[in-house]
Amino acid sequence: MERSGRSLLLLCWLTVSLVTAQVRHPLPVLWMMPVGSGSGSGRENLTAGVTAAVTLALKDLTTRAAPLGNYEIQLQLLDSQCDPAQSLKALFDAMWAGPKYLMVFGGVCPSVTSLIARSLPALNLVQVSFDAPPPGPANRKWYGNLFSTMPSDRAVNQAAVKLLQRHKWTRVGIVTQETPRLLQMKKDLMRQLLKADVQTVSTESLSDDVCSSVKTLKDRDVRIIIGQFEEDSASEVFCCAYRLNLFGARYQWIVVDGGTGGWRPGRPVSDCTADSVLTAADGSIRLQIRPLGKKTTAGVSGRTPQSYQEAYLGQLVQDRSQPRPLHAFAYDAVWVAASALGRVTEAAKHRERYDTQRNVTLSEEEELKLLLEAVKNTQLEGVTGPVFFRNGERMSTTELIQLQGSSGVLVGEFSSASQQLRLRNHLLKFRGPGPARDQNLLRLQRRHVNLLQYGIVSSAAALTIVITLIVLFIVLHRKHWLLKSSGGSQDELLLLGLLLSSSSVLLSAPDGASVSDRTFEILCSARLWTLSAGQTLSAAVLLIRTWTAYFLCCVRQKLRRSRQPTHCLLLGMLLLEALVLTTWQILDPLRRVVLQHRAESDPSDPDVVLQPFSDHCSSSNVELWLRVVCGYRGPLLGLGCFLAWNIRSTQVGHVSGQRLALSVFAVTAFGASGATASLLTSHNPPVHFCLSGALVLGCNVCVLNSQFGPTILHVSLNGSETQPPSEVEEEEEEEDEQLTRSNLLLKSRTSQLDVEIETITTQLLESEMRTNIAEVRSVSWLDEDLRVCADDRSSGRKRPHDVNSPELMWRRLSVQLPILHLSYLPAIGGVKSSSSSLFGSRDAFIHHHEASVTTRRSCPPDDTHLEPGDC
Repeated sequence: MERSGRSLLLLCWLTVSLVTAQVRHPLPVLWMMPVGSGSGSGRENLTAGVTAAVTLALKDLTTRAAPLGNYEIQLQLLDSQCDPAQSLKALFDAMWAGPKYLMVFGGVCPSVTSLIARSLPALNLVQVSFDAPPPGPANRKWYGNLFSTMPSDRAVNQAAVKLLQRHKWTRVGIVTQETPRLLQMKKDLMRQLLKADVQTVSTESLSDDVCSSVKTLKDRDVRIIIGQFEEDSASEVFCCAYRLNLFGARYQWIVVDGGTGGWRPGRPVSDCTADSVLTAADGSIRLQIRPLGKKTTAGVSGRTPQSYQEAYLGQLVQDRSQPRPLHAFAYDAVWVAASALGRVTEAAKHRERYDTQRNVTLSEEEELKLLLEAVKNTQLEGVTGPVFFRNGERMSTTELIQLQGSSGVLVGEFSSASQQLRLRNHLLKFRGPGPARDQNLLRLQRRHVNLLQYGIVSSAAALTIVITLIVLFIVLHRKHWLLKSSGGSQDELLLLGLLLSSSSVLLSAPDGASVSDRTFEILCSARLWTLSAGQTLSAAVLLIRTWTAYFLCCVRQKLRRSRQPTHCLLLGMLLLEALVLTTWQILDPLRRVVLQHRAESDPSDPDVVLQPFSDHCSSSNVELWLRVVCGYRGPLLGLGCFLAWNIRSTQVGHVSGQRLALSVFAVTAFGASGATASLLTSHNPPVHFCLSGALVLGCNVCVLNSQFGPTILHVSLNGSETQPPSEVEEEEEEEDEQLTRSNLLLKSRTSQLDVEIETITTQLLESEMRTNIAEVRSVSWLDEDLRVCADDRSSGRKRPHDVNSPELMWRRLSVQLPILHLSYLPAIGGVKSSSSSLFGSRDAFIHHHEASVTTRRSCPPDDTHLEPGDC
């Protein structure tokens, strides 16, 4: 307080008792500052450091020529105490007491500055400050009468965003110390980051436990960290970074506090040594406002930045004060105030002198308007650089200081006037081979079939096609009777299906990047058509053969070689396949789709993540179309497997049921395996191509081997046997076929007789219950029946009573039935003679009576002789 009192006494002596050789016009100005420490200001003895700069400016002002030298700035000190209420009361008291004030100078506490600045338009005052104004363009509506020679924190935030964009950092984290000014600065920074499309992963506040906030950044994998904290908190923050290993080549710290002083986070803390703090802070970049200009020429005050620095230090020694970071901006603020007030005063004098109405003074509104225009249009060279305002903000240069070891190096500059960032890349040093990455680098990696794999599979497909063509040529020019009777036109269709499915392997492009989108789509459609049509054609032919063999095996009847229903079935299956594929191609055609696979880490670089991708043939509703295809193919293949299992051990003509079953099982198994393999290996194009190609070619080779291999081998070994079997064998086959048809007719007639016998037997059983019925004469086809009737008449017994006795009926039937069955020869399907023994007993007749044929007629009552033909 003693030093502050001496400084104030010296200042009052300069402003009141300074006598010059010429008469100077006084300009009263209110100076609002917290005197001493200020209650809760956090800026201890701030006035002492700034007073020296203001005193030096007032001295230099007296030495300048007119018009600046014609005016004397009279500062009236008001102690704000960093209390808005006390500041506003002191301001009203000073304006009430007089004299008339046009300007308020100073203002350090943000809360006081915000309140006073909003009241300035109503009080017809303009404020020139040397502390950073609140950031944000919206604040200019509230603080239109506030001007500061200290650049806004918004300029520092702009420099930070430009640095992020230069290194293409789009993912950051923010850690902020909770002070009013830094919180306002944080809000503006987040607005600018959002505008620049930079993702803010985490925003943490420095609380009592600093390390917990820093640890949160590490847990969220934040690599680029923007720190907003005062110098006294820097060492503690970097100590936590050191303990959490949040430094090095993978991390980049950017400190944005808007200060101007030197920054040395080497102060030891309780948990870390000074070397540990410096190790963690090494490579960090601090953005600060340039405290002094770089020019060597004198400015408006007649001093260069270097000469001012020397004079200021001398004044501090004289005042026994400590330097403050805002002193140079306070020095330039005095010259801005003097320049603006001088121009307004000169304008008022000119108006009084040359206006039509003499001795007319300016009103307060006119003076305020002229003063605002004068401050806005201020352009002078100060000790902090060029001083001019744009949209109410001071344009300046922001420095980028990188901590390298224990010293800071200027590595770049940002001009708020041109919005350009200039980096000195040769001075920038990073802990790694280059700038840290904001996240793991995602490197795209195309997965495709290499030429070696494509060449091997394509060669196998070409070999299969050549073999199929050879077999087709042999079949088309067949002379051997085995080839003629093997399958007719079905062989050609089966081989055509194998050719189409084998050709689909050749249509797979080894690399999707080597062809255009249109060509890729054409190849996709061609591969789909050839593969689907070939598999359907082969499966249809095998299904028809299996069905024919199954029918012949079960019914024991051979079909003719050309049969219309089989061709209709084949034609129907092909038409259904063509309809589905055409509808698919028209409504939802196949297109190139980039398939993203699971990311993988690069073993050579832990910060690089490989993102494999591949080109894939697909459509919008590909699952629906696949269900449709499987919906009609699955049941057909299942039916084929069922039929093949039933004929696996049979031999139908020259067709082997075992080989036919093997072909059907191979087509079904390879088809199901190919569909499953395509789904499971879609993420790996080389494996997908090789596996699907191997399954298709393996299926084709299996079908060729089972259907044509043994036949062609037999023809090769028995080439001279070019004639069919002899005519005798053919006649025997025709006779055998005729006998078989006759046997079928006789069997049909036997069934009819069985029905009649059952009807007669039922009637006989009913006749036993009747009495006094008309005589029935039984006429037999044998002479024995006639003799029985003659003996009965000659014996004189009554016929109506015992003619229908059970003994006689059993006798007649036991004789007639064997004769009827013996009438069928064994050669045409009849029973052997030994079968008559079944009818020797009464029980046997009861169980086999359905196979007999009987007729019953009643014997005549008289002695009329019956001829055998009458029965």
